[in-house]
Amino acid sequence: MVSVSRRSLLALGAALPVLGHLDWALAGPPPKKSDKVLLNYNESPYGPSSAAREAMQRGIATSGRYPYPDMYALAALFAQQQGINEENVAVFAGSMAALRYAVLAFTSPTRGLVMATPSYEVPRQAAESHKAPVHEVNLDAQHAHDVPAMLAANPQAGMLYLCNPNNPTGTLTPTEAIRQALANKPRGSVLVVDEAYIDFSDAPSCVSWVKEHDDLLVLRTFSKIYGMAGARLGLAVGHPALLERLAVFGGDNVPAASSLLGARASLEDVALLPQRKALNARLREETIAWLKTHGFTCTVSHSNCFMIDVKQPAAHAIERLAAQNVMVGRVWKNWPQWVRVTVGTQREMERFREVFAAQVMKA
Repeated sequence: MVSVSRRSLLALGAALPVLGHLDWALAGPPPKKSDKVLLNYNESPYGPSSAAREAMQRGIATSGRYPYPDMYALAALFAQQQGINEENVAVFAGSMAALRYAVLAFTSPTRGLVMATPSYEVPRQAAESHKAPVHEVNLDAQHAHDVPAMLAANPQAGMLYLCNPNNPTGTLTPTEAIRQALANKPRGSVLVVDEAYIDFSDAPSCVSWVKEHDDLLVLRTFSKIYGMAGARLGLAVGHPALLERLAVFGGDNVPAASSLLGARASLEDVALLPQRKALNARLREETIAWLKTHGFTCTVSHSNCFMIDVKQPAAHAIERLAAQNVMVGRVWKNWPQWVRVTVGTQREMERFREVFAAQVMKA
């Protein structure tokens, strides 16, 4: 089994200054066989940064007041860093909320939703809840969004949803294809680009495009690389008129002061993102390389998750791993032999490989 020692990982930190001090990445003992290894929800195994945790503690003292000033301050900081106007940024208790509101705002029984499959299922669920038709289009041969097929799927679509990098595959859709979708989508529709995982990749963001396009909404989250999934904090970026249409469904959906202060501290920590991005990439590629040497096909991921063709019903592999307390992602009906795995810590990925070798390879 491929293994990485503490010494080798610290040597990587010396070779790549961007990683800096890695005790936070190696904290805690290796998982025991009785410990659950949670590689199933694309959460960060590292949690909020130390600066974010300190800021979140300070937020407790202000919880007697509504957190609107902290919300406005977060929006202003993000806008400044991205080179856009503050009025283009809205804060929500998780980007999932903003995504649901977008589906409710931009689709209807006569203006449907177009999205890829497999992809994040929340837009489909939201559309079905208010009787909007859903057209799901298979990913292309490179596991990117098949933009031409999506554009042809429903000439009356009210919303096109594009997750980049995609969940669950971790794959990228080329920037030019996204521009094609924006330029050629049905008249009156809105393109929603979900960038929950963009910070794990080298792909350019679409955030700056909102300055020229009033029919584009971009979603960002603090749940993934910033390790704040439980704090429920996300951003919607777009023309003020689009953001107002979301606010109708949840304009008071404001995170707690602790979450807002933690998010601001995360954005201000210039070392955090490159450190976590580099470590995630190393552990992801190391695991994928090990799987490939044992004859398994994986998606080309640029995220904190990837998919494996386990060469058997995915549900069986998931059950066998879970029996050894290694939890991995669920089954996607049109990829019935593929399993999604979140990238955990070094020790968690070592445990994953150990159990995968014993429970899946030998099945």
